[in-house]
Amino acid sequence: MATFRGGTPPAGREVLTDTNPYGSRTLVVEGDEASSVAYLCDPHGVVHGAVWLANHIPAPETVDLRRLNAGLPPVMPRGGTRHPAGRPPLDPARLEVLWFEEGDGVALFEDGELLAVIPGWADMEHGLPGYARDAIGETPFAWPLEEAMEGLGPRVARARAYWAWRRTEGAWESYLRYVLAHLDATVGPAGRYWDVSEGGLPTVGVTERPAVPGRDYAVLSTVGMSCQRMPQVEQYIDRPDAYARVELAFATRGDPRDAARLFLWLARYPWRSVTWLGHGHTARWYHDRAGFPVPGGYSGVLMLTGLGHLPDPSGLVFGGDSVRWLWLVPVTDAELGTAGHDLDGLAWRVARRLPV
Repeated sequence: MATFRGGTPPAGREVLTDTNPYGSRTLVVEGDEASSVAYLCDPHGVVHGAVWLANHIPAPETVDLRRLNAGLPPVMPRGGTRHPAGRPPLDPARLEVLWFEEGDGVALFEDGELLAVIPGWADMEHGLPGYARDAIGETPFAWPLEEAMEGLGPRVARARAYWAWRRTEGAWESYLRYVLAHLDATVGPAGRYWDVSEGGLPTVGVTERPAVPGRDYAVLSTVGMSCQRMPQVEQYIDRPDAYARVELAFATRGDPRDAARLFLWLARYPWRSVTWLGHGHTARWYHDRAGFPVPGGYSGVLMLTGLGHLPDPSGLVFGGDSVRWLWLVPVTDAELGTAGHDLDGLAWRVARRLPV
């Protein structure tokens, strides 16, 4: 079956490039005298999603395999385009890019009208292209945008509303006060605060909740991860509204500044790596084991929700979604190896390892 080729985008005239606010995906619109195509690429230039946008010459009756084999953008066959005679090339001055809140999908507008969408679930290897305004029927190069608007329309509208809010003066400060007040009420009074954003989005901080009478350990929590949905959740979870926003937490009797390095490691990971974090997920420490922020010979963390012996920060809602707190439980190399086939048993054995 003729389809887009993987790897890097074919050679063509670059019409437009735009990188998402997290730096993890770039939209590349390319074309030649025959057609224009959009590619969704990672920072290494590898294509993760693609969609045909338009023909600029009369459409052939069948797929031009010679173009594909030469690595050129495909020309849509006559039966798959609303403009079989072709249309003028795209003018970058008339194009607008709108990234989804998660950063894994993108919408492209022409003169204010939706031209195409490459959602996060687009998958070239499995024959799932993006959606194009001028496409007719489901082809390997594009699916019809009009038929998908019931689902994509609200997503695009939500993305526009989100970024409009995010650019509003005082938006982050208002969100920060909201989350900190929630933690004041559910965990305890605030101590120190560290910014672990390292510049750029997402903006994330770490708030310390020092020991108090009746709790002889400090609780640390991220603040800012829940300000934007994580990528990819909807591909694995039927109700992403209950799982797409998280914060991370840790409990320690040691120096909170050491434990805070866990958040420097993981707080921006979902958006940088275009993935998500949830209950039962694990992460292996990326340096040598001796450098792990918590003593004890640990090699990574197991993420768990609802640890009954620790404070319960649940109950926060943002953007209409529930926010889940994931406790970072340190685990050994051997325990990381068992998580995939005995998660419940591992969780039962290590849950009370916190506070460390």
